[in-house]
Amino acid sequence: MVDGNTAIRPAPALLPALGAMTALQTLVALALFAPGVVAPRAHIEVWQLSMFSCAVFAVGIPASFWGGGFIARLGSLRIASLCAAAIVVGMALASLGSSAALLAAGLCLGLAMGPETPASAALLARLVTAERRAFVFSMRQTGNQIGAVGGSLALPAIAISLGPAWCYALVGVCALLAILLFEWLRPAYAVKVIPPPKLDLRARLALVIADRRIAMLALASMPFSAMQVSLNTVFVTLGTRELGLGHIEAGMALACAQAGGLVGRLGWGYVAMRLDASRAVLVVIGLGMAFCAALLGLNGSSLGCSGQFIIAALFGLTASGWNGVFVAEIARLAPQDRIGETTGAVLTASYAGLLAAPALVSILDGVASLGMAFFALACLALGGTLALIWGGHDKADK
Repeated sequence: MVDGNTAIRPAPALLPALGAMTALQTLVALALFAPGVVAPRAHIEVWQLSMFSCAVFAVGIPASFWGGGFIARLGSLRIASLCAAAIVVGMALASLGSSAALLAAGLCLGLAMGPETPASAALLARLVTAERRAFVFSMRQTGNQIGAVGGSLALPAIAISLGPAWCYALVGVCALLAILLFEWLRPAYAVKVIPPPKLDLRARLALVIADRRIAMLALASMPFSAMQVSLNTVFVTLGTRELGLGHIEAGMALACAQAGGLVGRLGWGYVAMRLDASRAVLVVIGLGMAFCAALLGLNGSSLGCSGQFIIAALFGLTASGWNGVFVAEIARLAPQDRIGETTGAVLTASYAGLLAAPALVSILDGVASLGMAFFALACLALGGTLALIWGGHDKADK
């Protein structure tokens, strides 16, 4: 039996496990970005990309919710290998080029996206001290930015020079190499444990709602996730349509936001570690993203180009920088033999926010404007922040 959530021998080295789990998230991000990045060259329409994303989340949500039990029984690194294998299959399907193949690829990638964060939380939580947890988890979460930036820079050039199929092939080869890495590391992190009993649906939900602090984390993660995906997907449209930016300028502003997100994932984790105050840091992040979204939505055009770039960077710092501290806080509060299951259950709420955000933004854009959509997201993020504040005042903290 391989690693569960509880260590019963001295923990092996942290850095190889951290590197492996960061590489896993980088691979998942690369695979998820690939169809959108190569879309112009591969003649993939917007509706096909939407179908692909919906397929990813349709599988990723239940895979995250139910994946914790498999993590406890198979071990985090074996789950990482299975996630990488799903990426290989997904990329092979995507390379076929048809709508049906792209749909099938999305379903496969959902199997990779869902369990990867719970698997990482289960492994890293038993290797890191409580004081360093927020920073280590934030470092792990930079894999998303690394994959996004790497894919955005490398894949278009490959698609133009060699063709879209070679982009998918590159990601697939990287996933195959990752499987070799994960399986090579796996014996070093194996511990002999008796897997905890399987949990039914009610028991999994109880992991979230039994502790008000965890329940409020799950609630807050929905608008936070909605804000993050909206920043990543429609900010350029907001810039060109309502902020008075040119297409290139809007893209540069989004690049500032992505850079801010990378800094935020490391910076917020470091601050939370130094202050030993992950929840307080999440409250500050929530207030920051609400302020930035409201300012851009209501009065962004009056800020001027420099002001818009600054607010975009602050927007990314908050709306794309909260994930690591968030997962670390789940690991702190969860029953220590149920970290994987608890993380997966809470992330189900996060993924629901990702799934609902495009529909909400589309509706509000149709009846009002994109600016009003971002203002509405700001209000929801403020509500999530208030939930964090309320949930932090719990007798379990005393």
